[in-house]
Amino acid sequence: MQVPLIRLQCGVNSYDWGKKGQTSAAARFAAATASDDFSIQDDRPYAELWMGTHPSNPSKDLTTGRTLLDLVQDNHALLAPSVAARYGKKLPFLLKVLSINKALSIQAHPNKKLAEQLHARDPKNYPDDNHKPEMAIAITDFEGLCGFRPLGEIAHFLSTIPALRQLIGEATAEEFVSTVTGAEETGSEEEVAKNKKVLQKAFAAVMSSSEEEMKAATRTLIESAVTAGADFAGGGVSATSGSVLAELVIRLHGQFGADYGLFVLFFLNFVTLKPGEALFLRADDIHAYVSGEIVECMASSDNVVRAGLTPKFKDVDTLVNMLTYNYAPIDEQKMHPTDYPYVTLNRAAYSSGSASTLYDPPIDEFSVVRTVLRGDGSKAMFDPLDGPSIIICTSGKGKISVGPTVQEIKEGYVFFVGATAECVLESEGGQDDEFTTFKAFCEVEDHSNGA
Repeated sequence: MQVPLIRLQCGVNSYDWGKKGQTSAAARFAAATASDDFSIQDDRPYAELWMGTHPSNPSKDLTTGRTLLDLVQDNHALLAPSVAARYGKKLPFLLKVLSINKALSIQAHPNKKLAEQLHARDPKNYPDDNHKPEMAIAITDFEGLCGFRPLGEIAHFLSTIPALRQLIGEATAEEFVSTVTGAEETGSEEEVAKNKKVLQKAFAAVMSSSEEEMKAATRTLIESAVTAGADFAGGGVSATSGSVLAELVIRLHGQFGADYGLFVLFFLNFVTLKPGEALFLRADDIHAYVSGEIVECMASSDNVVRAGLTPKFKDVDTLVNMLTYNYAPIDEQKMHPTDYPYVTLNRAAYSSGSASTLYDPPIDEFSVVRTVLRGDGSKAMFDPLDGPSIIICTSGKGKISVGPTVQEIKEGYVFFVGATAECVLESEGGQDDEFTTFKAFCEVEDHSNGA
């Protein structure tokens, strides 16, 4: 019987927004277990490292060259019977590392029902029928746009950014401001429905404006951002200052030229994350990543509905109609990780301040544990899971073991751990070194004893 610890060879996708050459963590991690035909090219952008069974870029067993999908289909015990029964003979999640040099598209991912409809209608642009809720955990400092801002902030921008008001149209802008003023904080279903309706109307007005109108408004917007500086957008709002907004507008214009996304950003929360901070994005939530490097985990899908800041296929009508139009401050959209309860740390780990942190989104397909082991000989012993795991090391080095099988693990190494295996991580290095891993896993039920 195969030992349920498999070192993986994982592919990296090259998209225009990725970091170039050795500056890309996705490229460096891929090179740590590279295929014979892969070498990092300094002028090439490397965007996403994929870890999982998704057919678009399946991971392979480094030793045999077989795909992970083949392995789990041949041996259901690697997944656990409960996981295979619910999700089929494949991993229910896809783990990625993203290295973001310039902004990704303004986008959302469809829910399950819409994904099935889009895939049936347009399989070229929507390659599967699954939903794609996802979670982003920062490896480095990160910037992104996530979810609709509080309505009072959008009203402020409509009142202080002539180019935005010009693009939306005076009547729609005035309707928005008058509808939401005094009703931003209300919790009544009637008021919330009214707010969402007027938010959709204003957002749709931006997205449906003509290219000529958008380009004209962009000229006005850029001129204002360049000349106003800190006073741009009336000095901004408490969550995002005028100087930050001006710099962001100028930067995105430098990346994409005149684009609808330059105006969408005033509708969305601008979020910054420090390493270890995280966001959860439900299906049908609008977002765009701007810069930084993250670990991203999602349901196993590659469906994206795009509408701006991209040279790729745009599906504006679908995006406008699919969004939830939920609005909230960014702090309500950040995750609040907790200590992971099903791990035992040795004395060296405790005394060095090592920790395992659980990111547990409100869906069934995946959770992620981030473990930071400091110094030398710090050990984390994980209780067995009734489901599969993928582990990637993003910094430092150490050992990973399942039973008597022990392997080296260092930056960029990726391992699959089969169901019911008791996995142990141990750090190697100096006093100031950190051995950091991310473990994505799935259990169909909550097993309080970890078995």
